Amino acid sequence: MTDQRLIRNFSIIAHVDHGKSTLADRLLEVTGTVDKRTMTEQLLDSMDLEREKGITIKMRAVRMEYEAADGQTYVLNLIDTPGHVDFSYEVSRSLAAGEGALLVVDAAQGVEAQTVANVYLALDNDLTLIAVINKIDLPSAMPDQVADEISDLIGLLPEEIVQTSAKTGYGIDNVLQAVVDHIPPPTGDADAPVKALVFDSHYDQYKGVIAYVKVEEGTIPADARIRMMATKKESELIEVGVFRPDLRPVKSLSAGEVGYVATGFKNVGDCQVGDTVTLSARPAPEPLPGYRPAKPMVFAGFFPVESEDYPELRDALERLRLNDASLVYEADSSDALGFGFRCGFLGLLHMEIIQERLEREYELDLLATAPSVEYEVVKTTGEIVRVDNPSDLPDPGEIDDIREPYMEIGIISPSRYIGAIMDLVTNRRGEYEHMEYLDEDRVSLKFVMPLGELIVEFYDQLKSRTQGYASLDYQFKEMRAGNLVKLDVLVNGQPVDALSVITHRDEAYYRGRELVAQLRKLIPRQMFDVPVQASIGSRIVARETVKALRKNVLSKCYGGDVTRKRKLLEKQKEGKQRMKMVGNVEIPQEAFMSVLTIGSGDKALSER
Repeated sequence: MTDQRLIRNFSIIAHVDHGKSTLADRLLEVTGTVDKRTMTEQLLDSMDLEREKGITIKMRAVRMEYEAADGQTYVLNLIDTPGHVDFSYEVSRSLAAGEGALLVVDAAQGVEAQTVANVYLALDNDLTLIAVINKIDLPSAMPDQVADEISDLIGLLPEEIVQTSAKTGYGIDNVLQAVVDHIPPPTGDADAPVKALVFDSHYDQYKGVIAYVKVEEGTIPADARIRMMATKKESELIEVGVFRPDLRPVKSLSAGEVGYVATGFKNVGDCQVGDTVTLSARPAPEPLPGYRPAKPMVFAGFFPVESEDYPELRDALERLRLNDASLVYEADSSDALGFGFRCGFLGLLHMEIIQERLEREYELDLLATAPSVEYEVVKTTGEIVRVDNPSDLPDPGEIDDIREPYMEIGIISPSRYIGAIMDLVTNRRGEYEHMEYLDEDRVSLKFVMPLGELIVEFYDQLKSRTQGYASLDYQFKEMRAGNLVKLDVLVNGQPVDALSVITHRDEAYYRGRELVAQLRKLIPRQMFDVPVQASIGSRIVARETVKALRKNVLSKCYGGDVTRKRKLLEKQKEGKQRMKMVGNVEIPQEAFMSVLTIGSGDKALSER
């Protein structure tokens, strides 16, 4: 059992691409946790996708030992967190598992939106913050200016801020010493009933669900029977241990320590992030505060290109869910796409990662429908139903009101782009709330905006209009009623449920017109004319026609009577009509993805 006074638990938080994972590598190297022989770049980012995209997707924990200036050897438990806004719930749980946090800021980019969001998360958890300015070796680094920004944000004096270069290793010892000096040790009674916070989990086929825990109170022996306080599930422990950074079994975990418990559960849903672990024999009276299930915000349908791959897709989703409890899915069917699954994601990045993992790791060929959000439909009877798929929307006569999720968004940008940002947000039904200058050149803007507008290319447009300088953070605010309608797409007179969207009535005409124009280019030409229409209820708001391929039936007529030519043309016309009645139009994957980009172009915005 480690003396609590020698334990330090802390997270690394930062905006995407500010050097968290590289800093974690250097800390592991300097403390000797990983020897140089086995050291690789982004060691804690073990997934191929994490390395390719340069982001942390899955939270990781590691235990290090560091001999400080006072000659004592301290146990440092580091939790490396994701930086993208989609995974902010994971970040909040990791912050709850420590007493302090390293706030990493890029010396060239300065304070960004997710930096500010993470600071507020840390302050909500009463954590001690140590500010670290990273990448000071870059030619474009402005450490003094960034230090002033951080001072204004969290009130630290510039001399209290550690300057490092994780790439070269400069200043790493200063970071470790600051952790020992400034972050308080954990406090918790090792003899009290067990309370341990689950801040992450993964699935192991031999040991079941392995829960990453921070023991707040009590001691968990390796042979205990545990109970999850939210799900009420119980299990005999297989082992307990610590991260070094691989799993190392120990005899027990006591108050203040961070480690893992191999629960033996076969379902990740039984052991959810944020839940409290206690012992069956001596349970704690109440759980730790702050638990809430991860809530999906974006929904899309995944359908296999080959219908016989449906069982493989089901098995792949089951396996992925074992390691990602925030993924939700249910069986779905579509007239156009056959059988598949309707999946819920934390955000667009989460959706992109799940789709890539399904295609790469399980070698599946997938069709993905356009992402949508969850609406609350108030029926005329007073009943409230939740709808995440436009094809599930009740008949217009039954609907009294449709509510959509509104997000509070924060944008940090150079002040010269204020006009471009205001124009972008207001054209997407956003409402201005607040503006604050961080310094003479950088400004923080707050807006309220529908999530449905946010997921359709908003981030790409923001980056292009601000030349990549703006950063974005968002969180759920409220459900708000709006004048929303269902826009249907008909191909050859048949509604294509997978292309339906729920949109604001004022924008339905523009979206419909642009959508059918794109589909006309993407749908292959047939032997007959194919009408592509957009409709609201029974009213057609836009139409394009995919022209027929024509065969020259008169090519064999070298002169002769005109009645013979007319007979051939009439016969062809009849054939085309018959073909149109029984014809089946194949719609390619690009057509479904084109729904994503509708309304993103400046032309469509300027026309409104």
